[in-house]
Amino acid sequence: MEEEKQKKDIFETIWDFLASVKLAIAVFIILALSSIIGTIVEQQAEPAKNIALLAKFFGDSAAPTVYNVFAKLGFMDMYRSWWFVSFLVMFSVNLIVCTLDRFPKTLRLVKTPLRPLAENVVRTLPVKKEIKLKTSLKTAKDEFLNSLNSSGYHVLESNEDDSVQLYSQKGRYARFGVYVVHLSIILILLGAIIGARFGFGGFLNLPEGQVSDVAFMGEGKTIPLGFSVKCNWYETRYYEGMDTPQEFQSELAVIENGKEVMRKVIEVNSPLTYKGITFYQASYGMVPNAVGYFMLTVTPNGGQPHTLQLRPMESFDIPGTGIRGTIVNFSPALTQDRRTGALTTYSEAMVNPAVAIEFQIPSQEKFTGWILKRYPGTGALPGGHSVRFDDYWGVEYTGLQVSKDPGVWLIYLASIVMAVGLYVAFFISHKKVWINLAHEAPGGKGPVRITVGGSTSRNRLAFEKELEHLVSKASHAIEGRSKK
Repeated sequence: MEEEKQKKDIFETIWDFLASVKLAIAVFIILALSSIIGTIVEQQAEPAKNIALLAKFFGDSAAPTVYNVFAKLGFMDMYRSWWFVSFLVMFSVNLIVCTLDRFPKTLRLVKTPLRPLAENVVRTLPVKKEIKLKTSLKTAKDEFLNSLNSSGYHVLESNEDDSVQLYSQKGRYARFGVYVVHLSIILILLGAIIGARFGFGGFLNLPEGQVSDVAFMGEGKTIPLGFSVKCNWYETRYYEGMDTPQEFQSELAVIENGKEVMRKVIEVNSPLTYKGITFYQASYGMVPNAVGYFMLTVTPNGGQPHTLQLRPMESFDIPGTGIRGTIVNFSPALTQDRRTGALTTYSEAMVNPAVAIEFQIPSQEKFTGWILKRYPGTGALPGGHSVRFDDYWGVEYTGLQVSKDPGVWLIYLASIVMAVGLYVAFFISHKKVWINLAHEAPGGKGPVRITVGGSTSRNRLAFEKELEHLVSKASHAIEGRSKK
């Protein structure tokens, strides 16, 4: 017997601990603080990036040590670390136990049938009002019954010799709103745990024309995709007259079993998703020491345009003109020095790309001209001919963020459930109303004394206005009938 009591005491202690609001607050604070660190520190990034970031807070000398400590604690891939997932599980268990601990009491409250109350008890309710009207008991009952029904109350009636009581309630299931919110939080946490356990997050720098069947995580770890993805092209568009990117996009093709099964142009906020894996446009850059193809469009005066694909130092002809051009140089970002007039490259990125072409025109000396991609007018030639620089293909890569989150559908579902639960919890209340009708004098004589009382689970002010409107509506109807 003593052993059973001891086991019961241990169980109750554990149960009380798991149902504790203090535990919920403590776990929530830990999750919030660690999430702040996880937001500041770039997840699954190269060590150099985070060391440079930490150097801003702790100094250059201490940054590597702080990084190593953070790495051992799992902050470099925090949302998939064992301790973060453990706290998510603890928070979920705490929420479930809290719900199980309090739900039976709420259920009993909801299922308890409404009973009539004595008139003196109705007068003690939180919301109350009393009026007297010169009318019959039947007329008063009919009009207050109509007023209650029009307000959405399903009315019950209790009759005594010289009095009638109407009583009703609505919104009793609104008390479950908080548990619907609890359910949504549990679904969110479950979705996060599933995503952390079975999903992944990585990156892929994919050059134009290249194919990859893996993505990468920090420290060179690879993630098989189960299919291949190819970058057909990448392009950055700039604001007119500025070097500020307006948008950057790339065309991706999904290849499976040797066949292209999907193709899409992606940009920021418009990713490609295939078999649960999503590719987001995240960054871009130049491939070191890459040699690509110059994409040119040559148009003779009055003739049709011709698209050419050329390597550096290759030559081309403008049909029917005798003009020959040779690609002799390239600059990813060409500008002219305002003081000296010299042409210089001011960036390693493809900010203002330009190609230098040496032209040989019959009966004229050779000359070299720079044609800028963003300024097509620079390709105008004598005689009305033109050369347009469309792209230097194969020298840029598209930076893709690659993620798979099998728990995301649970989070979407939880968002809908939470919206419903919050609406019920904050905007719908459990309201109870009692209206006692009795003649002032015994024997059915004198005016009818109407005692109205009610209670609500929340938003008392709105409930008082509702009862005021209900009484006013019935009173006006009674006065209208008495004048006829």
